[in-house]
Amino acid sequence: MPDVRLASPQGKWVLLTTVLGSSMAMLDSTVVNVALPRIGRDLDANLSALQWTVNAYMVTLAGLILLGGALGDRFGRRKVFVIGVVWFAAASLLCGIAPNAGVLIAARALQGVGGALLTPGSLALIQASFHPDDRGRAVGLWSGFGGIGAAVGPFVGGWLVDGPGWRWVFLLNVPVALVCVPVALRHVPESGGGERAHGRFDVLGAVLGAVALALVTYALIEAGEGGLVVVVSAVAGLAAAVAFVLVERRRPDPMMPPDIFASRQFTAVNLVTLCVYAALGGFFFLAALQLQVVVGYSALGAGTALLPTTVLMLLLSARSGELADRIGPRIPLTVGPLLCAAGMLLMLRVGPGASYVADVLPALLVLGLGMVTLVAPLTATVLGSVSVVRAGLASGINNAAARAAGLMAVAALPLLAGMGEEAYREPAAFDTAFDKAMGWCAGALVAGAVIAAAVVRRPPPDCKRPECLRHGGVTAPPLEGEPVRKRLG
Repeated sequence: MPDVRLASPQGKWVLLTTVLGSSMAMLDSTVVNVALPRIGRDLDANLSALQWTVNAYMVTLAGLILLGGALGDRFGRRKVFVIGVVWFAAASLLCGIAPNAGVLIAARALQGVGGALLTPGSLALIQASFHPDDRGRAVGLWSGFGGIGAAVGPFVGGWLVDGPGWRWVFLLNVPVALVCVPVALRHVPESGGGERAHGRFDVLGAVLGAVALALVTYALIEAGEGGLVVVVSAVAGLAAAVAFVLVERRRPDPMMPPDIFASRQFTAVNLVTLCVYAALGGFFFLAALQLQVVVGYSALGAGTALLPTTVLMLLLSARSGELADRIGPRIPLTVGPLLCAAGMLLMLRVGPGASYVADVLPALLVLGLGMVTLVAPLTATVLGSVSVVRAGLASGINNAAARAAGLMAVAALPLLAGMGEEAYREPAAFDTAFDKAMGWCAGALVAGAVIAAAVVRRPPPDCKRPECLRHGGVTAPPLEGEPVRKRLG
């Protein structure tokens, strides 16, 4: 049984280590959007290169995050976490010195691999290290500090882009890793290692999943250019997706067991997740560009302007979870996406000369309230829709689905909205396409609300409850760890 107490010096070191590690991945997933216009100008990159700057990271992260958690269980959570931090920092250094867009995109893909190793491990280390009496408070502090980091991140990122330059958005990860790694090696106890040692890793499934995401993403981003390569990529991506499903059905220890989708509620909530996080991923990618390219904000101004959504999530998500416990998840999962859709439609007012107080802030407040309403109930419903022993797996699948939805939206929305390769250099053209994209995002959110209203029901009273009560991230729902009874039993 884990015995580290939160009040002890070791407990504080463990908490610091996990906060630093998870913050590296969380910040990069949000701050990079603010830096995109400057990256495009400095590296002479077109819109598709900016899309890949975001999506290369998301492809490897979404495709490998389940495998990363399994590696920690097998070889030791601290070991895999430390490897992930070192890998992430090395890839960040390569991002920071990238001489051109091609190198930056490749380095971002490597960053995603590091993120897939360290992201599951940060919460797992807390759950495996702290005494049961302190674990809830430790998780609360971890999620709270992570939320603060997510709130501060766009502000710091904007300041770096406008000041020392966009490269420091990535280079900042190196000193963080230099603090995190020695503290982890000295103060964090090892856990895992030997658990489920009889099983085989589903490396083939992970590779097929990542390849399918990469090929379909490529086809969507390059579809505007047309040609045989795009068609072949689309067909090959769909073939890889079919092969992934077939492999998962036949393997004895699949990464994503198909029978978990036998739960109608689990399937429905993941469909809601796909709709919601596709819209949110597309929104935060395009909104950072809209505020800078069309409205004329600096990178710091754009990062600061987007803060209300994260702050509302951090302050109110725990209360939203309590409300959903009382009234059930169907109403929050229906109303939340509709509020988000309303917020995105309000963004249609944000154009040249827009006022922050009269135009931008109301849209972001409505969007933030919608996110507050839906995120905590979504996590709780995912955990409650499967057996307790599969709650950690269910959370991982839901988290991966959200990230995959976001990357698909970043790939597809510019195509659907008619954005050309040079659109982000032409304010009038970008503004027109942004309005169309917000309509697509609102439509996806309405679809999610309809699914929730039709299918979602209250989970059983004895299901696993979320441990991450505060959430400040905007790219994916909280990633919950394995249930206690499985880990300690």
